[in-house]
Amino acid sequence: MKKYFLLTILITLSTICLRAQEPDDAIRSAWFSFNGSARNMATGGVMGSLGGDITAAHINPAGLGLFKTREFIFSPSYLLNNNNFKFRGTDSSSSKNNFNYGTIGFVIGKPNNPNYSKWTSSAFSLSINQIANYNNNIQFQGFNNFSSFSEQYLEELIRDGADMTAAERNYIFGSSLAFRTYLIDTLADASGNVIGFQSLVPISTGVNQFYNANTRGGLHEIALGFAGNMEDKLYVGGSINLPISSYQRDFSYTEKDATNLTNNDFNYFTYTEKFKSFGIGIGAKLGFIYKPQEYWRLGFAFHTPQLMVYKDQIRSWMITDTEGYAGVKEESSDNLNSGNAGVRKYYLVTPWRAIASASYVFREVNDVRKQRAFISADIEYVNYRGSRFSSINAEDYTAKDYYKLVNSEVKDYYKGNFNFRLGGELKFNTIMFRLGGAYYGSPYKQRELKANKFIATGGIGYRNKGFFIDLAYTHSFNKDVVFPYRLNDKPNTFAEQAGSRGSIMMTFGVKF
Repeated sequence: MKKYFLLTILITLSTICLRAQEPDDAIRSAWFSFNGSARNMATGGVMGSLGGDITAAHINPAGLGLFKTREFIFSPSYLLNNNNFKFRGTDSSSSKNNFNYGTIGFVIGKPNNPNYSKWTSSAFSLSINQIANYNNNIQFQGFNNFSSFSEQYLEELIRDGADMTAAERNYIFGSSLAFRTYLIDTLADASGNVIGFQSLVPISTGVNQFYNANTRGGLHEIALGFAGNMEDKLYVGGSINLPISSYQRDFSYTEKDATNLTNNDFNYFTYTEKFKSFGIGIGAKLGFIYKPQEYWRLGFAFHTPQLMVYKDQIRSWMITDTEGYAGVKEESSDNLNSGNAGVRKYYLVTPWRAIASASYVFREVNDVRKQRAFISADIEYVNYRGSRFSSINAEDYTAKDYYKLVNSEVKDYYKGNFNFRLGGELKFNTIMFRLGGAYYGSPYKQRELKANKFIATGGIGYRNKGFFIDLAYTHSFNKDVVFPYRLNDKPNTFAEQAGSRGSIMMTFGVKF
């Protein structure tokens, strides 16, 4: 098995080493499935060429050009999240349900005077949408006689050529905690001279490993959209987007001696971490929809990379029981950092994406009340390997060199891939029935890392006299991988994640 995401240096700020950037930090704001109004959800997320829904501001803003009236919508939802994990031959499961929301906002469309403009109508919108939901519980366990979480600390100290003073003081969110609790200790030769470091975890006889992470938050997007309609034939639009990311992770990891021995200098250790990340940024989305002939709509949209500025905070604790070697010892980053959390600030440029789409609308007429059905498909390409980190401080050359290495590893670790969406609607006067589906390909370059999402969708809608209500259900079958830790000097082990996520959404709307 290949080595994954090998990071060979850490940022050193004064005498404090913060934990390294992880792959999840790059992919968290890039690999997500569609979200929007209940109508959009029920039809598989197809909005690249369809339009007529405020969600278009977040996918293809040209779709706003189909509006000639004013509309307000509100979209609450509820998520049912179930996970299954396989880690080194052991199966585990977890679940976490929570409230969510789709597109909320208003759009104002108005016809233009044909005597003064070649544009038939124009539209403006202001909306917010939750692009990704981070609420989850990831929990798995297994027996491991190949590697240990503690080895990442051992690698760090050896790689940096750290002496005892550095090991005790410079890595206060990881290696120093391990050193101070004797999970990692010095290694001496026959004469008693210190020649390196060693882990007290008895890997040869194996340990039972326990991973538990509770995550909260989401990626939200405020969109200010504009669109124009030329003779009901060509629609062009754009939106300015403000992404807002809020992410929290309460993480606990334990290794316990798998034997019944009480004299092998190791019983267990537990590492606990509280991590918070907040980011805000700016980006743009541009697109057009063209009707080459009656019934057909063709669309294209381009999402620019979004520039985001992040602030991360971390606190960590460790307790280790080395039995007769040093007994039970505890240490925390708060004790070593004057009670303060570790702080890291940086920029992240997210990947660009492009969407090509086609729709066939039965009885395509300007009066939408006479339209009876549609079928639509989107093909989306996302350049996942395009994520780029950079230092906020242009004069911090150590950080600049570090992020240059991280960006190189991101390019080696990820790849661009396609997502596919298909959906349709059948309309009976005031009642509509909808079905759809979607497939999201893996962002990982290594074939060993199996990841994808299959999504089945459906719903109904009611529209009459300026009021509408839509109900949608989506069911996502997910595959992904979770690394409990990453090592440079040996192949990494990971948990295979499967399971499903259901979403129930209702959209209330009114024309005004």
